[in-house]
Amino acid sequence: MKRTTNDPSTWFDSAHHRSLGVNARRTTELILALDVPTHAQAMRLVKLLYPKVRIFKVGLQLYTACGPKIVADIRRAGAEVFLDLKFNDIPNTMASAAIEAVKHKAAMFTVHTLSGPEALKEVAKVTKGTGTKALGVTILTSICAHFLKDLKIQRSLSQEVLYLAQMAKRCGLDGVVCSVNEAALLRRKIKGKFIIVTPGIRPDAAACDDQKRAATISQALEAGSDYLVVGRPILDASDPLKAAQNFIRLCRGGFETRPYRRY
Repeated sequence: MKRTTNDPSTWFDSAHHRSLGVNARRTTELILALDVPTHAQAMRLVKLLYPKVRIFKVGLQLYTACGPKIVADIRRAGAEVFLDLKFNDIPNTMASAAIEAVKHKAAMFTVHTLSGPEALKEVAKVTKGTGTKALGVTILTSICAHFLKDLKIQRSLSQEVLYLAQMAKRCGLDGVVCSVNEAALLRRKIKGKFIIVTPGIRPDAAACDDQKRAATISQALEAGSDYLVVGRPILDASDPLKAAQNFIRLCRGGFETRPYRRY
């Protein structure tokens, strides 16, 4: 199907979707990024898109504006919350923040892997046996390889992501956040249950915005990502519900037939 617009409410590329290989059989689910400034805007989207979309990302902007209330209200509506606050601090503070994330019953939350193994282990202790999953942010998708060189990091970007992901696994985290560029490498190198969340998903590879390492859904499915975080392509669509439905179809209907998987 030929597309003449980047608005995903107007297209469904079924031919491209059928061309995917064996990795496309992995159940991959959509997370909508609620990158909006107010409680009212966020809840309007939740009411519009749930239950087609079952997991909503609450990031720094929305959480700073609304606090824990937005997490409680999204959960009260029946949806799950991906609390993407990227904790990065000393171990005691990280553990204390993780306790609060568990109290809020977030489905998943993020910490920076560069906070170090001691902090990651403390976070893993907090979440063990709870329904909340701790994910390590590796290298932000807005970062490109030359910045690592500026920091005198000797490993390539993909090897640095692998190093950080393997550390997260050893420390007991449930998974990581990484770009599609590194997801396939992590799938090959890290065995066992390990969640991969991929942001920077766009309907067209050329529509990257400020994401340096963006990708399409088909690329993310091929790489083996479990969850795809989509924001602006749905939020800015003329029909957000239709756009979300089209993204979900490209994820092979995972959200339409399956609940959120608590590994």
